[in-house]
Formats: sequence, C-alpha cells, structure tokens
Amino acid sequence: MKIYLHPEKNQWANLLQRPTLDTRQLDERVATILQGVRQSGDAYIRQLTRQFDGVDLPDLEIPPEAILAAIEKVPSELKTAIQVAKANIESFHIRQKQAPEIIETMPGVQCWRKNIPIEKVGFYIPGGTAPLFSTVLMLGVPAQLAGCREIVLCSPPQTDGSIHPAILYAAQLVGVSRIFRVGGAQAIAAMAYGTESIPAVYKILGPGNQYVTAAKQLVSREGIAIDMPAGPSEVLVLADESAPPDFVAADLLAQAEHGTDSQVVLIAYAPDQVHAILQAMEQQLAGLPRADIARQALANSAAIVVENTATALELINLYAPEHLILAVGNAAEIAEQVLNAGSVFLGHYSPESVGDYASGTNHTLPTHGFAKAYSGVSLDTFVKKVTFQRLSPEGLKNLGPTVEILAEAEQLAAHKLAVSIRLQYLNNEQ
Repeated sequence: MKIYLHPEKNQWANLLQRPTLDTRQLDERVATILQGVRQSGDAYIRQLTRQFDGVDLPDLEIPPEAILAAIEKVPSELKTAIQVAKANIESFHIRQKQAPEIIETMPGVQCWRKNIPIEKVGFYIPGGTAPLFSTVLMLGVPAQLAGCREIVLCSPPQTDGSIHPAILYAAQLVGVSRIFRVGGAQAIAAMAYGTESIPAVYKILGPGNQYVTAAKQLVSREGIAIDMPAGPSEVLVLADESAPPDFVAADLLAQAEHGTDSQVVLIAYAPDQVHAILQAMEQQLAGLPRADIARQALANSAAIVVENTATALELINLYAPEHLILAVGNAAEIAEQVLNAGSVFLGHYSPESVGDYASGTNHTLPTHGFAKAYSGVSLDTFVKKVTFQRLSPEGLKNLGPTVEILAEAEQLAAHKLAVSIRLQYLNNEQ
C-alpha cells in the first residue's frame, strides 16, 4: 500500500482514485457484446462462453434434476450456515415492509401509496475466482419477501460447465425460477433483451467486474432497470490507537482478496500505527490462498495519516466507500457524522465479513463513489411504489377550484375542463 502523510486537500482526489479501465474503451467493448447477444442470442453467448470460460455448453439452462443432484453435494454444515444467514437476512428485510396508509389531504380527497412487486427480476452472481452464493441470499431473500413472480439467475460456469452447488442450494432456498450458466456482460445482455433460452426481465441486480457494471449501465439507458452501479469491491477503515493492528489488517485483506481490481483504504492518526498494521498484513498474507490477488489489489490501495477526526470524516465522505469500518473507540459518535457510505461497521468486533454473509444487512452496495447518491439493495429495490387517489363529490368541490386556477395559469385549458365539466355536473344535480 502507498502511504501518505497528511496530504494536502488538492491531492485527495488523485490518491483516492479507484483502479479503472479506460471508460470509453470499456463501453465500446461491452457495447459490441450487447449488440452480439441482441442479434445472435444463444449462439453468440455460447461462442463467448467458449472464448472466456473455456467451456462448450450444449444447454445454457441447468435442468431441475441437475440442480437437485448438485444440492446433494453441499455439506450439511454449510447448508446449516446458509440457513442461519438466510434467517438473519429475512429478519432484517421483512421489517422494511410498509402497509399502505390512506392520507386525507383535505376533506373528500384521499391519497395513498402501495408497494407492488416487480414481476420479473434477474440476478447476476459472480462465480469466477469465488462463487458468491451469499449474493444469492442477499438478492433472493428481499425479492421473495417482495413477491417477485419470476426470478432468473445467471452465473459463469466452472471449468466443467457446472455452477457451484452452494449457489444452486441458495437459489432453491429463495425461490429462483430458472438458472443459467452465463457470465460477464453477455449475461446482462441476455437478461435485458432475452434470447431463445433466457427470458428478458424488468430489472437486473447483482455485483460484478467492470465489464458487468458497464453492461448494466448501458442497458439501463435502454429502459432496463438496474439496482445500482455495483462494481469492484472496496473498504475504508478508520483506525485509532485502540484498534488492534491484527484486526485492521484482516479487515483490509478481506476486501483485497475479492479481486485484483478491488481497493482498500486505511485512515489512521499516526505513522507508527500504519506500519504496525502493514506489518500484520504481511504476516497474514503468508497464510492466505488468494495472497497473489490480494497483493495486486493492495498495489492500488492507500494508507493515509491524518491529524484529526474532522479531516478523517472529510476524507471518508469524499471517498464514499462501499464498506466503512470505524475501528475507533468512539465509533457511535463518528457514525452519526458519516454522510456517504454503503454500509457502516462500528467498533472492533464488527468485521465487514459479518455484513458480507450473515448479520442481516445487505451486501449488494454502491461502489466507486456512488454511495454519495445510491443506497444498497433492500426490500424497496424489488417493488414499485404506485400512488393512488380517490375523490368523493365533496372532495372535488373542495379541490376543484384550486386546480382550475392552477391549470388556467399554466394555459392548459383541457386540464381545467376535466375539472370544470365535473363541477358543472355536480352543481346541476343539486
């Protein structure tokens, strides 16, 4: 990690820059894939699967009998752990349900809002270097609670053409309708446009690499809804002198091992503290199977020494991390001043890993600074909020004259007429 001692504010944007590909070049590559899937469907997807995954698939969909056979291979201990995680995620998300409340804005004028589930949703589940079956729970539990009618899942195949059994087990638990062995931007295109095998959906959700994220953003311009731009994973840890270096090191490495394009940021108050944490990271790296991946991610990462909490908070809110760990003695106090973050972890015993798996909060979160304006996945992600209004004759008499004045002022005569003709009818009835 690069170490910065009390950098000037004009340096912050550069030292906090995320590792990215050239955006224009990335969009061009992804647009070519989207167009290929739109034109050639399954045939083009099979071609890309051979090219990128090294697998020749006769069928893209996994049949029900193959799913059941794969689920039998999941160890019972892992099944139990997945069930515990699912229960916690359900407990947190089910409390986000809202019953319609009828508001009478004036006598005879009633307004209310109703949550209606999105009928067809598609999940992208990364499965390349790490099969993220936890993401199936994070997307599937709120979708199931919301009442989505059709859930399609795409995940890249392993070298033998299969999908990790734990992904299939989690998918069965949350009511996924159909599962396809497709990865990358081509999976996003398939769920956006539909192919001979893969049905089109109304909203696409799930994290992925920069190609997947770019594909989601491009199809969103064509009217396909997405959850958010959720790209390479990232964490920012604020640590004070009370933070055990081993704890902080492990938290940083937990994100770094996600992928070579992940990024971790450490903010601390003293150079000695930073060096102690980096030393602990080196010791822990030696025992990690994904050490090479983590080291590449760390090359794109930064440790920043600041003078005080006010500066630390300013940096945090500028960076807007996907995950924010407050490894400080006064975590609750500092948390109240956090404006931009996907999910916040307070204190020395709240590692980011618990949010990734089983505390109950959702781990599908905005990255790349999008936490300044986006929220993580929740029950609201899977519903449309439709408004309703109902006026009685008395209500129209009360409100109608106001609408007539407003419509006339905007020179929209038909708007006024739609009210006036009814008021005239009501007056003639008397």
